[in-house]
Amino acid sequence: MSTEKKLVMGNEAIGLGAVRAGVRMVTGYPGTPSTEILETIAKQNDGSIHVEWSTNEKAAMEVGAGAAYAGARTLVTMKQVGLNVASDPLMSLAYVGVKGGMVIVSADDPGPISSQTEQDTRHFAQFSKLPVFDPSSPEEAYLMIADAFEYSEKYQTPVLFRPTTRICHACVSIELLPKIEVPKPEGFIKDTMRWVIFPRLSYQNHIKIEARNVELSEVFSSYPMNRLRKGSERKGVVSGGVSYAYTSEVIDGNIPFLKIGTPHPFPERLAKEFLEDLDEVLVLEELDPVIEKELLQIAGKYHLDVKICGKLTHDTKNAGENSVESIRGDLNRFLGIEDDKTEGGEELDRAPALPVRPPVLCAGCPHRASFYAVKKAMRGKKAVFSGDIGCYTLGNAKPLDMVDTCLCMGADVTIAQGLHIIEPDAVNFSFIGDSTFFASGITGVVNAVYNQTDIVLVVLDNSTTAMTGHQPHPGTGVTMMGDVAAKISIENILRGIGLTWIETVDPLDLDKAVDAVKRSAGEKGVRAIIFKSPCIAVSKPGTLYEVKQDACTKCKVCITQLGCPAIAVNDGVVVIEPSLCYGCGLCSQVCPSGAIGEVECDE
Repeated sequence: MSTEKKLVMGNEAIGLGAVRAGVRMVTGYPGTPSTEILETIAKQNDGSIHVEWSTNEKAAMEVGAGAAYAGARTLVTMKQVGLNVASDPLMSLAYVGVKGGMVIVSADDPGPISSQTEQDTRHFAQFSKLPVFDPSSPEEAYLMIADAFEYSEKYQTPVLFRPTTRICHACVSIELLPKIEVPKPEGFIKDTMRWVIFPRLSYQNHIKIEARNVELSEVFSSYPMNRLRKGSERKGVVSGGVSYAYTSEVIDGNIPFLKIGTPHPFPERLAKEFLEDLDEVLVLEELDPVIEKELLQIAGKYHLDVKICGKLTHDTKNAGENSVESIRGDLNRFLGIEDDKTEGGEELDRAPALPVRPPVLCAGCPHRASFYAVKKAMRGKKAVFSGDIGCYTLGNAKPLDMVDTCLCMGADVTIAQGLHIIEPDAVNFSFIGDSTFFASGITGVVNAVYNQTDIVLVVLDNSTTAMTGHQPHPGTGVTMMGDVAAKISIENILRGIGLTWIETVDPLDLDKAVDAVKRSAGEKGVRAIIFKSPCIAVSKPGTLYEVKQDACTKCKVCITQLGCPAIAVNDGVVVIEPSLCYGCGLCSQVCPSGAIGEVECDE
């Protein structure tokens, strides 16, 4: 039988694996490094799968739970900080259980590369007492996701699936396997003793969960993704996740090697068998010493005379990513081998350092105009600018310098309230994107209105979820299933909450934008400015602009105040790079000498 091979990134492999496993419901909230999983399934959808970007991770978890209650295989996707948002329903769901297989993908971001925090989902698995699968490669993730569904159904529990950034974004060629035949969902069967969570029921279920996890520990000791390789040395190595792939590249074949694919429940019997023949073990893992602590506990429980080395003993670093190079160094130190920096007796060439490329708002980004309008309007006044998670966090960079705080999604509105209560003489602005407003901003605005707090809410509405790849949201009028839906109006929501001072302005009309900000600062209560202008990725460019050199005074105000990457100084002359200019026209409104204008076309 012929098989098809396909070059895919890790997230695509996970999505394809879920389709193969018969998933019927896929929900999630976009967040790097997890986003492409749901998008892949949407592209592969033959109409039998419901796919949705939910308003936030909590909503995604609860919608998915309902589908799993009805017996459908369900996938919920998010990044590691999104699991915090979804933790309320998930903790209860761990006790209630499911009928259809339910897999929650929480993509971790060691580094962190694109997140507020380094956070290890394996801890959350231990905390919630849920099984967790930790793939070491995209190929393994493709196969393992089907196993996760199978174990979820067999033990009637949600299951966590924890790929990391380098698994999610690596590209490999995988062999596409035949689809697994899964029975049609039975449908929801009423049973209040099962589906309605009560304290007494939770107590009884807790007892069952503890017994189940003991059983799973034994079952996972025979699970093929947990592997033990014997060796002749008395020193051994344990690894899991992408660190296992790195270690496999550099480890000697004589060194005993244990792979952990299910960090919780931990495969105790397999680990005990590994430790019994060794004097010393090095644990190589990302991000926290999860495997290391499990091995220490097993060694103590069975009185094994073996030394466990890793993060707790400072033999490996306790923050950031691993790499082949870092693991080679850790392994060599553990084995007492001097690092070989030569090959064939010749010094290895060092790759040149990469140029520094700090993240900046795109040329033509309407957020730059919004920040500049607020900054100009509040010049000389005491004001604090609370920011949020999104492209607009880049408003903190100079020369804009317009993000004073950034905690988590939706916290701009509530941080601003706390700041104002303690320092009422300052004007407190909260900046939030349109997608984030729907995801987690509405509650904070209700809180501000209810508690009568003076803040200026600034909604940066660019008509997309820009930072994670331009996904639709409730304000775009399109669903992930491709259906056209009614656009939910942010202004109508604000009026429904009780705001009376609301103004919608195009931030690229600088004078009107500045005027709106000045007027808002003189009002009381919660007032809102909606700066509405589409992201350059979802709109057509305007007429390009150029610097008229005969009028330019080289004051460089356009550069020092805006920081637009399309404007530069070449050989002492201020120029606008045509390939970068998007035609927003903000620089022409800022230039004090009127030297910037539209490009004149030749007749």
